[in-house]
Amino acid sequence: MAHSQAQDFGPAVAKVLAMVPSGAVIGLGSGRAASAFIRALGQRVREGQSIRGVPTSQATAKLATEVGIPLVTLDDVAQLDLTVDGADEVDSQLNLIKGLGGALVREKIVAAASRRLIILVGAEKLVPKLGTHGVLPVEVVPFALPSCSRRLAALGCKPQPRMENGRLMVTDNQNHILDCRIAPLDDPHRLESDLLAIPGVVGTGLFLDMAHTIVIQDGAKVHIRERTNP
Repeated sequence: MAHSQAQDFGPAVAKVLAMVPSGAVIGLGSGRAASAFIRALGQRVREGQSIRGVPTSQATAKLATEVGIPLVTLDDVAQLDLTVDGADEVDSQLNLIKGLGGALVREKIVAAASRRLIILVGAEKLVPKLGTHGVLPVEVVPFALPSCSRRLAALGCKPQPRMENGRLMVTDNQNHILDCRIAPLDDPHRLESDLLAIPGVVGTGLFLDMAHTIVIQDGAKVHIRERTNP
């Protein structure tokens, strides 16, 4: 099933590949949509296109290596030409919620180091307001898990520690994730500020004013939205 779902992104992936210049250093996102792009990019590399990638997770690094994309780190490059990633929600202003795959902090670091952030999604990820799907991931250091949980609850975000195989999930940064139950957000910028002010919060799944281009796979059609504000 996962393989057939990945194929659904074919036309959108082709659009994104057309935006990738030869010689580019690309941030490689995590998750299903990003993986579909990475596999297609690997084919381009095998055909001779010169590309280097900066992975946003250990899983992405493994996949990129398997398909032949040479990898570098943020130590090696000051700025990336672009990053291609997925998202869990996209609003009309091209703001995002990400992190259901667990790589939100590294994804945000790589995106912030990029000249352009391209987001590849299915049409079901489009929402009128961020928070419509009801979940906002927040990454916290393990020592602060109890205090962060209390502070998040006081803000009206109902935190649920993310579990994996019966244990607290551990991110690539050796942290934990609190999946916060939220209502649609009237002021996501205010919430982001409030969350980052909590000691122990490493990062949130709110990616605000970061995406430049959204490539949407809507059935057999592909729609592209560009950010209009600078």
